[in-house]
Amino acid sequence: MKDTQSAKERIDDLRKEITYHNHRYYVLDSPVISDAEYDELMRELQRLEAEHPELVTPDSPTQRVGAAPLEAFQTVEHPLPMLSLANAFQEEDLRAWYKRVQGLLGGRVFPMVCELKMDGLAVALVYEEGRFTTGATRGDGYRGENITQNLKTVKSIPLLLLDQSPRRLEARGEVYLSKKGFHKLNEERARSGQPLFANPRNAAAGSLRQLDPRITAQRPLDIYVYGMGWAEGGPTPSTQWHALEYMKSLGFRINPHNARFSHLDEVEDYYHRWLEAKEDLDYETDGVVVKVDSLDYQRELGEVGREPRWAIAYKFPATQATTRLIDIGINVGRTGSLNPYAILEPVNVGGVTVKMATLHNEDDIRRKDIRIGDTVIVQRAGEVIPQVVGPVVARRTGQEHPFVMPTRCPQCGAEVVRPPGEAMARCTGASCPAQIFQLLKHFAGREAMDIRGLGEQTVAALLQAGMVKDVGDLYYLSREQVLGLERMADKSADNLLNAIAKSRSRPLANAIFALGILHVGLETAQLLADHFGSLDRLANASQEELFAIPSIGPKIADSILAYFRQEANRRVIEKLRQGGVRLEKELTKAGKLPLMGKEFVLTGRLETFTRHQAEARIKERGGSVGSTVTRKTAYVVVGADPGSKLERAQALSVPQLTEAEFVVLLEGDGQTQPS
Repeated sequence: MKDTQSAKERIDDLRKEITYHNHRYYVLDSPVISDAEYDELMRELQRLEAEHPELVTPDSPTQRVGAAPLEAFQTVEHPLPMLSLANAFQEEDLRAWYKRVQGLLGGRVFPMVCELKMDGLAVALVYEEGRFTTGATRGDGYRGENITQNLKTVKSIPLLLLDQSPRRLEARGEVYLSKKGFHKLNEERARSGQPLFANPRNAAAGSLRQLDPRITAQRPLDIYVYGMGWAEGGPTPSTQWHALEYMKSLGFRINPHNARFSHLDEVEDYYHRWLEAKEDLDYETDGVVVKVDSLDYQRELGEVGREPRWAIAYKFPATQATTRLIDIGINVGRTGSLNPYAILEPVNVGGVTVKMATLHNEDDIRRKDIRIGDTVIVQRAGEVIPQVVGPVVARRTGQEHPFVMPTRCPQCGAEVVRPPGEAMARCTGASCPAQIFQLLKHFAGREAMDIRGLGEQTVAALLQAGMVKDVGDLYYLSREQVLGLERMADKSADNLLNAIAKSRSRPLANAIFALGILHVGLETAQLLADHFGSLDRLANASQEELFAIPSIGPKIADSILAYFRQEANRRVIEKLRQGGVRLEKELTKAGKLPLMGKEFVLTGRLETFTRHQAEARIKERGGSVGSTVTRKTAYVVVGADPGSKLERAQALSVPQLTEAEFVVLLEGDGQTQPS
């Protein structure tokens, strides 16, 4: 027993010492011992753990590559969404963003933090009691893939934090591959006859999504942490700048080129300095991220859609190249739109071989005078789809010819029409296979009916076999039919049928979005679900009823009315109903929504819920969530360390709720006695 205790004490000391030296070497790039001395410490730890396997823990430095290969990645929910950023491409865009933010803050001035925008893979790292427990990809912003074992192989990610931290903490960062590491990796792949990676970002993403962590460990991945996602059980910084310094003190690797400025002109200078110097960096960067420094201001500003109002990506100019436009092809979208695309002689643009590029629409081709056979300028900015900027007129030979939009659908032969005032020509074929193929993929998507296993190959197989002619047919598939598809095993068939069955109870908003109504995105679908409460009421709504909903204008209203005028669409909806799909909004047990018409504003840190969970609970009960306190605000929910919203609520005499009172209100009839 004494020997075990002595070994435990020595193991603890060795882990702390090795963690310290890892931080010096991989994060600070300033080692204080030789490689031989470091190796001796690691050998001693390995020997003691081999002698006492009961003392091995997941956060030991010896366990960075100790897990068996996975069969698949599990899904991780992000308590606080990992949002995407709006882009600024020129100085006017940046100044317009600054003016909007200042207006939302009532004219207040605000310092800003500038960070180089890394071209890597965004990840979330969760620590509990100072130990790294879970790492996930950004995914769709709300759910990512659990890649913990792979992230443990990245030596600049600490397994143990150096200093005291909140009980639970999420760090957010960008995993990347250096230019040097990228070229070395591609050289090794070329020697072994493997396909080469197109660019460092793809190489980093591919490395982190290996099912065998031992493969990931062979790739020279690194990370820069750019902020704290959320924290529980401890004090947290009040600004982005202090958050970065705090994360650095915990042992995270922070980009040394981060900077804090008070004026927009300083931000512009920083941008232009790095525009000139970015080639000197050993990693890819495609711009500068500008953030409002105050975290209170960030919370007050909130987000719009999936983009935070308090940050913007100021992108460097796109990389361009010239090549020959061989032909113009046509894709038919799920709404029948005929989308032209460029078929190009392959050309390298920003490290990626481009063979196809977007041409937007017929008017854009005419306006730019792009002709088949032209030498054209191709542009690629970050991860944006390559696009044709325009022709190089001086290189024309006279052999080029204008593009003509087909009058018949290239997929089904139906007539093509272009409604007045619209940019897109559309196929009129109700049974067009291209539309059905795209619609089925959309219908099965995560934000729609979330039917896992219904990917492109399965959709194509179902259509080819004639088992599905519209989305309603999915709910009548038998096990025997599904098993009859090529390469469909018992387990895959059961998983698909279970996913289809589970989708029958999807919320009404997701079901409306899944129908693929032109111009109706998920947010609009949520507005429609909240207002009408059932698909029947929506299907029979008048133009006046649609106009009564905020954010619904003539374009969206006409599209909804046109969709439900089609008898074929109504037959599909009836098929969904008979197939057991819920087409009404689920009501509360009391049969009404107790918070209907009440707007809430949240400030401070909540212990019972994450911010996202609290907002969802309010909306489920009919309430709405605002980002700014006004005289129309029903309640301000006050958590720990509240921001300036509390002062504004007090000044306007808006009722305030403690978290406990908020919980009582959610569980009751919507009435409470605020403090």
